[in-house]
Amino acid sequence: MELRKKEPKYHGKSLEELQKLEVREFAKMVDSRQRRTILRNFQTLEDFISLAKKKLENGKKIRTHKRNLVIVPQLVGMKIQIYNGNTFVPVDVTLEMLGHKFGEFSPTRTRTKHTKSGVGATKGSKAKSKK
Repeated sequence: MELRKKEPKYHGKSLEELQKLEVREFAKMVDSRQRRTILRNFQTLEDFISLAKKKLENGKKIRTHKRNLVIVPQLVGMKIQIYNGNTFVPVDVTLEMLGHKFGEFSPTRTRTKHTKSGVGATKGSKAKSKK
């Protein structure tokens, strides 16, 4: 028995079919919140896609501060660095990310590491010198 690998699809369409669609056509396939964001930021999104393609041709990194842009099929396969307020986090855009925003893949807060308390954190540690 031969196992076939399932081709990844988004709403029943393959990646090639999705990339042929215009951004406004793709907007009809996503949820209402993302659709509204895509249609509202349409010009910004179009400008970003054309700029990203130019940078890829020249071999430059794609860096952005725009965390509110929705990922569309034209961006799949690109490596984009998204600013999280401190550094640029590299993200490989995949088919599963379609319809999500850039900011979801670049967390702004780190996980808390609970270690022993520092000087001044407890009443007993105030008596210790700060040297």
